[in-house]
Amino acid sequence: MKDKLCQILSDLYAEYDFLLDDKVLTDAEKDFFARVCDGMDETVASAALRRLCAFLYKYYHKRVIILLDEYDTPMQEAYLNGYWEELSDFIRIMLHAAFKDNPYMERGILTGITRVSKESVFSDLNNLKVVTVVSAKYETAFGFTEAEVFAALEEYGMSDRREEVKQWYDGFKFGKHDNIYNPWSVINYLDEGGCKAYWANTASNSLAGKLILAGGASRQLVMEDLLMGKTMQTQIEEEIIFTQLDRKKHAVWSLLLAGGYLKIVREENLI
Repeated sequence: MKDKLCQILSDLYAEYDFLLDDKVLTDAEKDFFARVCDGMDETVASAALRRLCAFLYKYYHKRVIILLDEYDTPMQEAYLNGYWEELSDFIRIMLHAAFKDNPYMERGILTGITRVSKESVFSDLNNLKVVTVVSAKYETAFGFTEAEVFAALEEYGMSDRREEVKQWYDGFKFGKHDNIYNPWSVINYLDEGGCKAYWANTASNSLAGKLILAGGASRQLVMEDLLMGKTMQTQIEEEIIFTQLDRKKHAVWSLLLAGGYLKIVREENLI
């Protein structure tokens, strides 16, 4: 995993190798730039994002925007494969350097399906604004609204297929907004003109599968009911703690909700 992360950082630096041809960077900065490569040590790798922000700021005289997509995917793999502690320490140091002690960053956006603010990886980041599937903010920004889908169908001359598309791709709920459609599936439907499970195999569901199997027959029976369109009542905890996933009986449903596999049809506040 660390080798792969180093490779990604090395590829990122390669996109900005023109900085080495300019007199903006000092010899020491160019030396650090050259040390960001496949097989670099953890000290260099954990500081790479922050240092790149500094280099770009010196060149453009503008602070940088960092977009980190699916930040939790490597952490899920670490949890599944038994090296969570080692990776979480590295990720924590890297995120701290890039997103907190970074005067060269304008703003940063991290996306993922697991909110792990209680974990050590976020212990130093106290300025986060968290938006989840139950948040009202940006509730129409994570998919296509029904009005947008129907307008697209009309533009493509497919207005007669509204019910078909609704049956296949409507089903998400963000905040209080129902009828959010899967954007990837809708785009592919418009392109190919036929209903398919376009979203299948676009992401790993290994973690959810592990937790369902670990829950025994009772959890698997509930899952079968859900697959048949039935509902269930459970407690939801938005903050998913990896080290407690095996011990908390509600954790799997919180994970499936965050991942878009489930949606809330009725909500009760227990407090």
